[in-house]
Amino acid sequence: MNFTQSLGIVATSLGLTAFLTPPVQGATLVLCDQDFENPSGFVNDGGDVNIYRSVNTLYGNQPPGFTFAQAFSVETLFINGSRAFGRGYSDPSGRGGNYALGMLASRNADLLGLSFDVGSNQFLNLRLDISSIDLSVFSGPFVTPGAVPFFEFTLYDNPSGTTGLGSGTILDVLRASGTASARDVFDWTEVLLPLNASGSTNGNVTLRIDLLSGGYAALDNMRIAASNIPGDVGVITPEPPIDSPGAAVPEPTTILGIALAGGGLACLKRRRSA
Repeated sequence: MNFTQSLGIVATSLGLTAFLTPPVQGATLVLCDQDFENPSGFVNDGGDVNIYRSVNTLYGNQPPGFTFAQAFSVETLFINGSRAFGRGYSDPSGRGGNYALGMLASRNADLLGLSFDVGSNQFLNLRLDISSIDLSVFSGPFVTPGAVPFFEFTLYDNPSGTTGLGSGTILDVLRASGTASARDVFDWTEVLLPLNASGSTNGNVTLRIDLLSGGYAALDNMRIAASNIPGDVGVITPEPPIDSPGAAVPEPTTILGIALAGGGLACLKRRRSA
């Protein structure tokens, strides 16, 4: 049994939608399942980018009552458009579907915040796909050839339960990196991050997502769950057997050690091949 199986994590190639469930003590609790495929009122502002409408405008209330927080723009990218770089983006694996979120690392550094109640669970587990990508408009490009996206995920105590970007007591911090790719090509890396929420005051926490370096990058297929098992994001539909038509051959799973001021956790990273 490999590490992925021991965590009970099975990757999926299916589309995801968002939902929330009230906290239940002792059970793995899926808090968010969002593939960003259903933006409300997406407008292509040029270059296959929606920059003038916030993430919350496009994806808030998915499900009813859920709210995103952000700093600066945090764009929504139209993966299957035709305007980026004069020809549209390329997603060889098809992992991104039609839409993904884009974040800028420098100048006006974009931030995304999501607030949850993990109840009495010890971990807020986050699974998502990340990729280097760039903009051909709005002062882009931003990515230096060969640059690798490097994200930081910070979990804050949030005793008031209000939506925001997080402040005050930091419960845990994990980081994850993707791969270098051409400016117009998505090369997705799947990451799994078990953030320790055991120090929260009353179960309310805020997750802040920040792109630290790499110029510009995308994130997609976000699944967040509260659990007492690190890395457990609930049951995910398995991929087709590798001997079935169109199935991708998986690459080896690797463990990334994360050096943290508060202790040593691990980030599970698996490359999604085309």
